[in-house]
Amino acid sequence: MTLWRTSRFAIDLGQPRVMGIVNVTPDSFSNAGQTSDTASAIARCEAMLREGAHILDIGGESTRPGARQPSAEEELQRVLPVLRHAVTLGVPISVDTSQQSVMRAALDLGVDIVNDVRALQRDGALDVLAAHASAGVCLMHMQGEPGTMQATPTYGDVVAEVSRFLDERRCALRARGIAAERIVIDPGIGFGKTVAHNLALLRGQRRLLEIGAPLLVGWSRKSTLGSLTGRAVQDRLAVSVAAALMAVQRGACIVRVHDVAATVDALALWRAIGDNNESEEK
Repeated sequence: MTLWRTSRFAIDLGQPRVMGIVNVTPDSFSNAGQTSDTASAIARCEAMLREGAHILDIGGESTRPGARQPSAEEELQRVLPVLRHAVTLGVPISVDTSQQSVMRAALDLGVDIVNDVRALQRDGALDVLAAHASAGVCLMHMQGEPGTMQATPTYGDVVAEVSRFLDERRCALRARGIAAERIVIDPGIGFGKTVAHNLALLRGQRRLLEIGAPLLVGWSRKSTLGSLTGRAVQDRLAVSVAAALMAVQRGACIVRVHDVAATVDALALWRAIGDNNESEEK
């Protein structure tokens, strides 16, 4: 059995887990600020749990292309009231941040996971996790920074380069005494990558499993899905669910999504069918 060890929970990854996204930002690409205040963000957390989310991921920085980066103070003001309530809900709570002061404050509240799009590369971030006895962490790959990452993404072999980076970051954490069971990795779909790069990562996703860490993947509502279908952000439910299922079929243990209920339902069917094609009705 594969477990993701976090501050309060040992998350069983024997079945795929759904991480619900709660953006406490005024400029998220996906929700146009609909959960930018504390009350609406808390309501969204509770709604996602009713829909079947296994983990909640709460963030106060929009990382859409071209987004303005908030100060640590702004981020704290956005997320701390939501996190304070979320840790009472009985499920693992993740904070989506790269700021070491936000990480520390969140972990002091009892938050279970740090989900960092910059893979703990900022000053002090790795120190925060190394000093914490048990927090889980997700390391994501991003080429560049949100403000410029989509300008000219360039790779030789995107799967190999993303894999190398994530392996190096995982090794850096292990060298600081962070247990392997605390670490998951994320290829960073849409973060400094073209449509072709993102599709190559999905196609070659099983190569990332060779790193030896559980895989978290977030395709939900991404611009690549809009490029493929011509759909606006709010109309990408079907293709987002399809992408999540394809990621799970290729070995992802956690899918990070906006549309929890539809993803949970699709995974229920996937689990019921399993890999036993012999029982398929003719």
